[in-house]
Amino acid sequence: MASQVVQFAGLSDRDRKNVTHLPKLGEGDHVELHVRRRDGAEQTVSLPPAAANAIETLLSRLLSGERVAVIAENQELSPTEASTILGISRPLVVHRMDIGDLPFRYVGKHRRASLKDVLALKAQLDVQRKAMQDLAADAEDLHLRYGI
Repeated sequence: MASQVVQFAGLSDRDRKNVTHLPKLGEGDHVELHVRRRDGAEQTVSLPPAAANAIETLLSRLLSGERVAVIAENQELSPTEASTILGISRPLVVHRMDIGDLPFRYVGKHRRASLKDVLALKAQLDVQRKAMQDLAADAEDLHLRYGI
């Protein structure tokens, strides 16, 4: 059985109310993570700027009520996991693989696509969806203005 790669996390309304927002980080700001363990041991970890930016984005999204997932760039995804990211059904992901829109490889009998390829397809689908929405809006406008 495959492990769940895409795991979304979110905060409850109560947790969101109890957490203070992280102030916007400025150039040269230094971020440290202070950890207090159950046994009372404490540790402070200094975060590099890239990690601090990632934490800032993560907290911002969580506090705004969004659910988030953290995925490694070199991760390989099953069709089910890819469908979650793409917002389409698993059978449609398999179809995209079969017609060559989404490169994949077999691991035993199971298909795996790289996260990079899934995100590239998502970008392509997002452009197509936007174009379709624009066309629909234009058609609606023509209908309202000219009865066409």
